[in-house]
Formats: sequence, structure tokens, C-alpha cells
Amino acid sequence: MTGVLSWCLSYTVPTISNSTALQGPVVSLCKNLKHPVDIAPHCPNMADVAKDLTAGTVGGAAQLIVGHPFDTIKVKLQSQPPPLPGQPPKFSGAMDAVRQTVAAEGPRGLYKGMGAPLATVAAFNAVLFSVRGQMEALLRSQPGAPLTVNQQIVAGAGAGVAVSFLACPTELIKCRLQAQSALASSGSPGVAVKYGGPMDVARHVIKSEGGVRGLFKGLVPTMAREIPGNAAMFGVYEALKQYLAGGPDTSGLGRGSLILAGGLAGASFWASVYPTDVVKSVIQVDDYKNPKFSGSIDAFRKTLASEGVKGLYKGFGPAMARSVPANAACFLAYEVTRSSLG
Repeated sequence: MTGVLSWCLSYTVPTISNSTALQGPVVSLCKNLKHPVDIAPHCPNMADVAKDLTAGTVGGAAQLIVGHPFDTIKVKLQSQPPPLPGQPPKFSGAMDAVRQTVAAEGPRGLYKGMGAPLATVAAFNAVLFSVRGQMEALLRSQPGAPLTVNQQIVAGAGAGVAVSFLACPTELIKCRLQAQSALASSGSPGVAVKYGGPMDVARHVIKSEGGVRGLFKGLVPTMAREIPGNAAMFGVYEALKQYLAGGPDTSGLGRGSLILAGGLAGASFWASVYPTDVVKSVIQVDDYKNPKFSGSIDAFRKTLASEGVKGLYKGFGPAMARSVPANAACFLAYEVTRSSLG
């Protein structure tokens, strides 16, 4: 026992730098590791993240420029209150909304509220495409392997979760600016405050509507829109690309095919979630002090009761008219930029 104690007291723990005893096992262990084959497909590549961020930003800017006028008309139609008995609605349809908007505010009125999404388009689309890219890396069996349509659906849903937290405050600001002229002319008490711009909306909400939390009004319907909507969009996009390419390798597709796939993928987004978007819009423009709706379910029920199923599809025409060219521009700009970055 004394000999064991003496050995323990005199033993010095070897270090990697000065011990040859450990060098053999350590080198052997490192050689036996299958890095990077086993773990590389699931590790984030910062170069790929940067490329997705850049390409997503360019794609988002293209989408916004092409699609914002359509979005303005959509929100005006969604947010106009039901007409009084015997009176016509403020806008009889999409073209009437365009005519009235241009007559009252000029062509710039169609781009009202673009400041908020323009300021955040980089962050929004960068998050959308980079999270989707990292989801693809997690789902991919080996580097460079194409994903199935089902895997793209999962990647799109994951990206939808992430972007919801950016989309909600941005959409609230945009909807308030787009809807205030229509609501004011209808005499709605919900627009006693006139907003001078995106920052004015944000300041007012933070000051008078519960702080920063007020900017996330409508988060639940936003997530209910973004998660299934992006799942459908990226799934349809991949399915169409593979169909047009005649197989899983879509690297050789031309720009015309990318435009077609992107446009139809965008249409699938709105076709799958449009009533949810209507609920989101009416909640976000609802008066904070005298709310008409207690929540998403209440807004859905009251809209359905007062306006029928048609009420859940107000502005559907402009939304679909916007989705095809805007998303075609977005996906084309993303793919071209991403390809040019290597």
C-alpha cells in the first residue's frame, strides 16, 4: 500500500505536447475518425451561409420591386370594413382599388408601406434562404446529394418558423400604412392616428400598444401562414424543377424553366394559406383600444359570419396576380446570384 501511495504522489500527468506515450493512441484515434465524411453533411458551412444570405437578399429585392403594388391593393381590399346596409363597398374590386388609389395618392400610393419591407427585405430573405439551406444540409445524406420533394417541404417549413418572427412586425407596419387611407375614408375609429411612415408606426405601437410586444400582434396567424406556405412553396418549386429537368439533377435548367417553377411555386403559397393571411391583416389593423376581435379564431369566425367564405378571400385576385411575377423574379434572382457565387 505504501508503494502504491508513493507512486501516486510521484506520478506526473503527461501532456500531448511532451508525451510520446499518448501520441500513438491519439494519432490512431484521429486516423480512425471518418471526418469529414460522417459529420460534414450536417455541419453548417459558413461560405454556403454567406452565399445564401447574399442570394436571398437579391431575390427578396427583386420580389419586392415587382410585387409591392399588388400587395398594396390586396391589403386595401382585405382591410376595408363591410359596407353599411344598402351602401356599396369602398372598392368594388381590384381594378377599382387601383383607380381610386392612383387618383387619390398618385402612383406612389401603390408603393405605400414599402419602406418597412425594403428595410428588412435583406434580413427576411437572408433568413429564409439561409435557414432553408441549413435545413437542406441537415437532411442531405451526403454532400451534393439532391433532396427529395418531401425533404424540401420539411426544409421550407423550418424556414417558415424562422422568418415568422421577422415577418410579423414588418407586416404589421406595412399593413397599417397600406390600410389607413381606406379605413379613414370609411370613417373607421381605428385610424384616429395618421402615420407618417414606417418608423412613425413603430414608435406609436411601442408607445401606445404594449411596448415591443405590440409589434408582434398577429404572430399566431403569421406563423400559420409562413410555415405551411413555405413548405408548399419550396416543395412545389422542387417538384416542378425535377419535372422540367426530367430527374433529380436540376442544375442544367434554363432561366425560362426557373421563372415558370418560381412563379407557380409562389402561387401555391397563397393558394394554400390565403384565409390565414386575411385573418392576420384584419388583426394587425384592428384598433388597439376598441378591438373588434379577441384573437385569430374570433377574427375568423366573425369574418365568416359577416361576409361568408368570400370574406376570407378578399384580395385573392391581386395576391395571385402578384405571386406569379414576384416569386418568379425572386427565385430567378436567387438562383442566378447563388450560381454566380459558386
